[in-house]
Amino acid sequence: MLEANLQLFPMRRWHLAFTKPAAEELAKLHLERQGYRVYLPRANTKSLRGGKWMDRVTALFPRYLFVQLDAALQSFAPLRSTVGVTGIVKFGGDYTVVPDHVIDSLLSTEDPETGMHKLRVPAWFKPGAPVRIATGAFSGLEGIFESMDGEDRVTVLLNLLGRDARVKVASGFVVGVSA
Repeated sequence: MLEANLQLFPMRRWHLAFTKPAAEELAKLHLERQGYRVYLPRANTKSLRGGKWMDRVTALFPRYLFVQLDAALQSFAPLRSTVGVTGIVKFGGDYTVVPDHVIDSLLSTEDPETGMHKLRVPAWFKPGAPVRIATGAFSGLEGIFESMDGEDRVTVLLNLLGRDARVKVASGFVVGVSA
C-alpha cells in the first residue's frame, strides 16, 4: 500500500514523529485524518498479564511513527499539535529526514498478509553475551544471554538483589550490549 505512494510523490519526505506513551495508533489515526501519510511498523509481542503470557500488537519503535509530507506544501505546525503527538524529531534546528531506503527496508520485512514484523533475537546472541532488557518489567537491566527458549522467548541471567536469577523474557525485549 505505501510502496505505491513512495513513487507517486517524489517531493514528499519521511519524518519521525515522537508520540505520547502508548499513543502511536491514536496519533496515526489523527494524522491520517489531516491528510498526512503515516507509517507505523508493528510487531506481535508477548506480554505477561495476570500471570499468563498473551499476544499483543505493539509498535516496532515504541513512541515513534513515520510521517510523509512535502515541506514546501505542508506545514509541520499541525503535526506538533496533533492528538497523541509530542513533537517532531529534530537534529539541531532541522527536522530529521528518514531516507526512503529505511522505509523501503521496513516495508520489505513486513509479513505481506498481516503487515506485522517478526521479532527475533539476532543470530550473534551467543551464550555468555552481555544483553540488556529493553522493555517490560525488567526494562533497563543488564544480564547475560543464556539460551533461546522456544521461538519467542529467551533465558537471561540477571543479578537481582545480589543473587543471580534466570529470567525468561520475550525475545524482542532483548538487545545486545557492547562488552
